[in-house]
Amino acid sequence: MQLDPSQLSVRDMYQWMIHTILPRPIAWVSTCDTTGRTNIAPFSFFMGVCAKPPTLMFCPVNDRFGKPKDTLRNVEETRQFVVNLVPTALCESMNQTAASLPHGESEFDRFGVPATPSLRVKPPRVTGSPVAFECELDRIVRISEGPAGGNVVFGRIIALHVEDSVLGPDGLPDAARMDLIARAGGDLYLHKAQALRMERPD
Repeated sequence: MQLDPSQLSVRDMYQWMIHTILPRPIAWVSTCDTTGRTNIAPFSFFMGVCAKPPTLMFCPVNDRFGKPKDTLRNVEETRQFVVNLVPTALCESMNQTAASLPHGESEFDRFGVPATPSLRVKPPRVTGSPVAFECELDRIVRISEGPAGGNVVFGRIIALHVEDSVLGPDGLPDAARMDLIARAGGDLYLHKAQALRMERPD
């Protein structure tokens, strides 16, 4: 089977991407606006970029009217955000925060997401998240405009929180102990992935 993206609708191309780019880590991004109102939403186009300087990225798309969602608006205004990783224990809360709420209404408050103050940025991090990255905005790259238009947010990691309980014998985070969920296609998520060890060649 071969597909020509130029012959597919945006929605169909999106479906093919989310059903094939697997597994996708989830960035549960917390922000706040200039008045301090908090926001949190999940994004599954998310990845680390490099360690020099420590940088990650996530990709919020415009809403169905072509306007930036609250997360992107807040990042543009305050230049700060936190990326929280999502363990199985918090998957239901994460899913609830994908709901569209009126601008300014906090998902933290609406859905009872537990919050902990961050060290170096104003947005809080999620209590119970095994790993959280406090970030300052590096840059935003506009991929396209209008409904479903893409934006790539690059963040400089300025503080990293890792729960002691997820550390393995080598002192580094253990994938099994973190028990993260990953995004798949449609309403599907992945969890309890089996680790496969292979030594890298010289």
